[in-house]
Amino acid sequence: MVTKFIDSYNMIVGGIVAIAAAILGDHWYLFAAFLALNVIDWLTGWHKSYKLHVESSKVGLVGALKKLGYWAIIAVAFELAGVLQALCVDMLGVELDWLYLLGWWVLASLIINEARSILENLVELGYDVPQFLVDGLAVTQKLIEAKNPAQGWETIRRNKTWRRR
Repeated sequence: MVTKFIDSYNMIVGGIVAIAAAILGDHWYLFAAFLALNVIDWLTGWHKSYKLHVESSKVGLVGALKKLGYWAIIAVAFELAGVLQALCVDMLGVELDWLYLLGWWVLASLIINEARSILENLVELGYDVPQFLVDGLAVTQKLIEAKNPAQGWETIRRNKTWRRR
């Protein structure tokens, strides 16, 4: 009985992973992580609004649509990279595979944004979130937003803008 359950479970999970890998590529787990962060952020946001007695179906719908918008942004970033890559190959005969980094950069930015949002919700709910997590995500976000990461790091170090006062 237990073996049959485990075999069925393995078959289902294996099928889901195979489909995800076929659709999203070798790094499907990054998209799965982003989806999990979307759900966790939505749940912590809902819990925060419940605890603060400011629940609103309209605000919840806007939040859900915002999450769908993030997925659209990711799709556009990867599609734009693919189109530009194909254009360069067709018109210039030059392969610029590094253009796909555009999609990965957008995905990384949104993953960090979701993680920060979750931590902010938890802090507002009264959870004792370790300061290094809050500081680390703030620094990472500022580095990603900087046009020149080295320059961004210098600005962060000089201003120490990630520290809570």
